[in-house]
Amino acid sequence: MNVLIAGGGRTGARLANLLINQNYKVRLVENRRELLSHLHQELPTEVIYEGNPVDPSILEVAGIREVHVLAAVTSDDSTNLALCFLAKTVFEVPRTIARVNNPNNAWLFNEKFKVDVALNSADVLAHLIEEEMSLGDMMTLFKIRRGRYSVVEEKVPAGAKAIGVELKDMGLAEHCVIAAIIRNGVMTLPRGDSKLQENDEIIAVASTEGAQRLADLLAHPVYPTRNGKKKE
Repeated sequence: MNVLIAGGGRTGARLANLLINQNYKVRLVENRRELLSHLHQELPTEVIYEGNPVDPSILEVAGIREVHVLAAVTSDDSTNLALCFLAKTVFEVPRTIARVNNPNNAWLFNEKFKVDVALNSADVLAHLIEEEMSLGDMMTLFKIRRGRYSVVEEKVPAGAKAIGVELKDMGLAEHCVIAAIIRNGVMTLPRGDSKLQENDEIIAVASTEGAQRLADLLAHPVYPTRNGKKKE
């Protein structure tokens, strides 16, 4: 797959490195001289194209007519919107992804400006923090289906409500699937009548609702308070 990245800041440089390591064909466009010197130290020279990313002639030189995805990750929202619009209407790029720098501008990043996927970093970070606080000790390994589902891991603590309950009776239904139970270092594939034990490690695929339900079932029965006392 061919990808063109517009913007060579931290996000653009990091994305380029990740994609190159996965054998994508990457082109990155940047015109700020203070960034270009760093980019040439981090990326192969043939990946970097110097010029204004909203200049159609520069995009042509960078091979935009051959790319499958444009990632507009500059630090300016108007530039990212213009890039997506140009990519779709002029160069017929199949897919556009744009970074939203100012959350107040998020409403503009839609089909009218030819944005297929808008990534609002402030919103993503806020949701991740909220999720980490609400899920307690549960660890999110990675997300799938554009973040709609998570693959999570957690160890069953003493006193958890899920201990001794058959999986089919936990009320997880379609929102969460227990994919594996690791007990004494041995992984087993669970069935409907499987029961969790203290110190089991579980791996599950869950929606946001399912992860919260699972976190409630695996929660510690006692939590510390700030003054060091315990409360039920």
